[in-house]
Amino acid sequence: MSTRPAGRTRSALVTGVAGQDGVYLARHLRSLGYHVVGTLRPGSRWAPLTLGRAYAYLDGVQLVDLDQRDHEGWAAVLEGLQPDEIYNLAGFSSVGASWGHAEVVAETNGLAVLRMLEELVAFRDRHGWSPRFFQPSSSEMFGTSDQQPQTEGTPHHPRSPYAASKSFAHHLVVNYRESYGLFTATGTLYNHESPLRGEQFVTRKITRSVAEIALGRRDEVVLGNLDVRRDWGFAGDYAVAMQRMLQLDDPQDFIVATGTSRPLAEVVEVAFAAAGLGSPEGYLRQDPALMRPADVADLVGDPTKAREQLGWTPSVSFEQVIEHMVRVDVTRLERGVEDAGDYLSPA
Repeated sequence: MSTRPAGRTRSALVTGVAGQDGVYLARHLRSLGYHVVGTLRPGSRWAPLTLGRAYAYLDGVQLVDLDQRDHEGWAAVLEGLQPDEIYNLAGFSSVGASWGHAEVVAETNGLAVLRMLEELVAFRDRHGWSPRFFQPSSSEMFGTSDQQPQTEGTPHHPRSPYAASKSFAHHLVVNYRESYGLFTATGTLYNHESPLRGEQFVTRKITRSVAEIALGRRDEVVLGNLDVRRDWGFAGDYAVAMQRMLQLDDPQDFIVATGTSRPLAEVVEVAFAAAGLGSPEGYLRQDPALMRPADVADLVGDPTKAREQLGWTPSVSFEQVIEHMVRVDVTRLERGVEDAGDYLSPA
């Protein structure tokens, strides 16, 4: 197993740093004294949302432009920065949208990871060591698993292009660890939310819509399958687990979850209560067009290994996450700004 040189200032490269997970992780790493470099998609730096996150939330983070699919660009960044740790958080993240962009999903979430791993091998051969590498896997890989809750050993049965691409990348990371001795770890992340969730994700769609109803700007929430169940946690907690995985003596794979699944209908109920609206009855409309071609009914993870070997447990409850998101969305709408201000943490 290759190891980092002694005496170096600890540094980390976070791809996709302006996304939800990238922001929380970069801020956590900075709080631990890391020098952090984060990548942005070329051309996105001046987009309003990226700009807000990059400058409001990523103080002290060095930003570089890099397309996840650019092999030569990745090789140059890796050689130039030579970070101790790499957290690969860039990629296509929407399950629903992946059906209409299957080729892009496969390229971004799958083949790009293959190229990154190949370059890590080449880097190790040149320098005699290589950075530690974290890959975020997804609970969606388990698909229609008949094992509840899922563990690190549960077989994958992906039910979307997104899930299939994440399963491919997951197995690549394991194989390159076992075949080349790289320090590569995966964290299978169950649904984790925050005020930085994009509005294409159903939780943020709900909290934003409920905030608009509370302010008299909307009169209904339009959703698909309300019976689907997921294991929902707080993104800030999951960033802590990512960092801890790369501090172990030996690389491993972990489930990162709360251990409890809840129906989407409960997200709606908590959100309406948080906005002081009472029951959501009369505000909900189901749209068959929002149903996925192949949906996954229930996913819940067993976080026992993470608790025992990483000392990790969630610090923010499901109710606290959703209530916090509603409060921030109300504040955003009242102020007329899209950033989350100083409200990234429920505390």
